[in-house]
This record gives sequence, structure tokens and C-alpha cells, in this order.
Amino acid sequence: MKFTTKAIHVGNTPNFKAGGTGDVIVPIHLSTTFARKRVYAPTAGYDYSRSGNPTRHALEKNLASLEHGKYAFAYASGLAAITNVLLLLKPGDHVIGIDNLYGGTYRLFSQVFAQWGIQLSLVNFTDGDSLVNYIRPNTKCIWLESPTNPLLKIVDLKSVSTIAKKKGILTVIDNTFATPCWQQPLDLDIDIVIHSATKYLGGHSDVTAGCVITKNKTLGKRLGFLQNAVGAILSPFDSYALLKGIKTLSVRMEKHGKNTKEVVAFLSKHKKIKKIYYPGLLSHPQHAIAKKQMQGFGAMVSFELHGTIQTAITFMESLKLIHIAISLGAVESLIEHPASMTHASVPKKEREKCGLFDTLIRLSVGIEDVDDIIADLSQALKKAN
Repeated sequence: MKFTTKAIHVGNTPNFKAGGTGDVIVPIHLSTTFARKRVYAPTAGYDYSRSGNPTRHALEKNLASLEHGKYAFAYASGLAAITNVLLLLKPGDHVIGIDNLYGGTYRLFSQVFAQWGIQLSLVNFTDGDSLVNYIRPNTKCIWLESPTNPLLKIVDLKSVSTIAKKKGILTVIDNTFATPCWQQPLDLDIDIVIHSATKYLGGHSDVTAGCVITKNKTLGKRLGFLQNAVGAILSPFDSYALLKGIKTLSVRMEKHGKNTKEVVAFLSKHKKIKKIYYPGLLSHPQHAIAKKQMQGFGAMVSFELHGTIQTAITFMESLKLIHIAISLGAVESLIEHPASMTHASVPKKEREKCGLFDTLIRLSVGIEDVDDIIADLSQALKKAN
């Protein structure tokens, strides 16, 4: 079964068993608890909705299939998903993270898990060879984004996973920007995939969710335990909404991708644009890696303007169609200023060390008519001085 078909059908199989109603769409099972006829035999395997819910189970089955995994877990947010993965670690463990890690992930490491003795090193690497010098005796995890947020750096996932496997180090990737439509990290021997499902998977700015997927049975068992024990599960209603969004993921990503190529072409020729970050450009340092391991270059583009931080703010506040908003991956185009929004929790010195300057802007290209998107960018750029 191919990707688009799986996105629509997996987890949504009509129930024709005795008592089944043949629902084409999975019902929202709002019950918090499930009655049983016998003390030691929960009905259909369900007893309490935190531990398992039919609607959430349908979603998790769908998510596992899209990422070519075996075990998937849905959570109340992307950061709840990240938290559950970090609970696999122990005090004293060292984590190597890609240097322009999402600000919320950085905050979780530096202001929450640091107090429990989890050590984080943010370093500049794009492959196994550039990574190996940062590995310590207590390094237990390599935390990846590819493309990264917001500088869209690409990591050679296979070379990193090869080194990690030799050293017995867990590999984790936030695959939110690429989506399973365009990248399947588990096939490149990455151990765990995370998504902020709020973004492209949901796609309509109306559900907050996160998920974790793995092929590994031992990791799957432990993550299942943590999901139940910690309890940051996705609600039945949000599980239903996310399943609904995923049905159109493939066609949305196709339109996102086409629009982004045209937007990048426009920005590349504009005199007020200082630098563009987009892995689809031949000039991108890791373009060849992106082409090798991805089926599309994504719908995120970051760019720097000539001028000051005020230039960037004036440009953004002059937009009429494109919304200033922290999120991304929605049908509507969204734009944000990383230094003051998504990455405000990262100290300025750390931001600038990895190239995240005050004039950097991140654009999530939507699926509106691309001529309207470009027209809005054009008129706002005229006002940015």
C-alpha cells in the first residue's frame, strides 16, 4: 500500500464484526472507562482511556504505518512527546543535539531536564564524521532535526545512525519539517521519530498534538509504559481531528512544495533579501544530502533581510495575507521572527553562534494561490526599510 492510500485508510477500516456499524470514519470514543464482564479480561483490551482508547489507537496505527514503524504513541503536544522520549534517559546521561535546535526543545533540556542531570551539547554537525569528535563516554543520545528549525540544515541521517549503532547510542529525530510524506528516518536506522503533529500532520491549525514512532520492540514497550505512566495522552476528539487531517497530507504537501519553489524563486531575485535558507537550492551546503534522503525539499523557507531587526519587524507587520504566528505547517501561510518568538528562550549569544540573527525570518508557505502569497511578500518588502 502506497503513502497516500495508507494516510487515508490505515486505522480507518470499517468494523463489520457482530455489533459493528461499518463506520468509514473512526468514531470518537469519548468514554473514559470501559466495562468488563470478567475481572481479569478487559473488553477488547481496553479498560481506562489513559491506558488505551479506540480512537487514539486507530490514529497510532496510522502514524506507525506512515513512518514505516511498528509502535506509535500520540500525546497532547509535540513537547509532551519529546518529554516522554527524554524520560528514557538517566541522570548523568549526555545528549548531543544539532546546533540550531527548536527553541522549545532547547528550553526543555536547559530549564527542565538539566535539573535532573541530563547534559546537552549543541554542536555543528551534518554527518557521522563531523559528529564523532563530540561523543563522550556518557553520551547516550543524539538528538536530530533535519531540516533543522529554523536554519534548515540537513543531516546525513544514515551516516549518523551508523556511527551511533557502533557506539550503542540512541538516535532521535524531530521529523516535523519533512513529514513522513518526504522523509522516513526509521528506514535510515534512526531509532525514534518525533512529530509536532500540530503542524503538517494536522495541517489546519485546529489540533495540538505530538507523536513518537519506533520500530524497536524494546523501545516501543518502554515508551508505551511511559505514555501510560506519565499520562500526557492525546484526547479522543483530537485523535479524530488528527486522523482527519492526515487524510489530505499527501495532496497538501504536494501543493505546499510547489508553492514554496515559486516563493523561493521570487525571494532569490529580490534585492532586499540578504540570504535564503532552503535545501532545494543548489547553493544550499547540504543540497546533495537532502536530494539523497528526502522525496521533497519541504515547505519551510528562512531568509535574512538587509537592514536591522526593525527592518524585519516592519516587513512582517506590513503583511496582509500572511499571518504572523508561532506555528507552521498549516494550509494558511504563517511567518515568524525566531529571535523574538520560537527561539526567544535561546540566549542571544547561542543563537548568533549558530547563525540565527535578529534579521532572520521563517516562512511556512501555505497552499493559497501562490500569486497571492508572492504579491503579499512583494508589497511588504517595499515597506521594509
